[in-house]
Amino acid sequence: MSFNGAPAARELRAAAARGLFLGAEHVLGESNNVVPLDEAALQRSGTASVDPPSLTAMVSYDTPYAVVQHERLDFRHAPGRTAKYLENSLNAARPEVAALIAAELRRAMR
Repeated sequence: MSFNGAPAARELRAAAARGLFLGAEHVLGESNNVVPLDEAALQRSGTASVDPPSLTAMVSYDTPYAVVQHERLDFRHAPGRTAKYLENSLNAARPEVAALIAAELRRAMR
């Protein structure tokens, strides 16, 4: 019996990257549900991506005022919309993100 670990390691890294992307997309969806409304430009600017070599996921919003809207707790928003829209969504979605990554890793190990 022999074990060739390099292909297995490559497949597991690819699965982890897929899981991270699914997790980032999930966090983006959750944050879009509470992002402050501004004719929806802020919400539409949201993106999710993964850097496979470093296994790093990113979720961001790209408007000139995205950071201000995120950080300023004294702004008034429409009902159900809030500051800290990305931070709170990430913290709330941790179990789901971990489950998405784990599911992709399990699929790769079959």
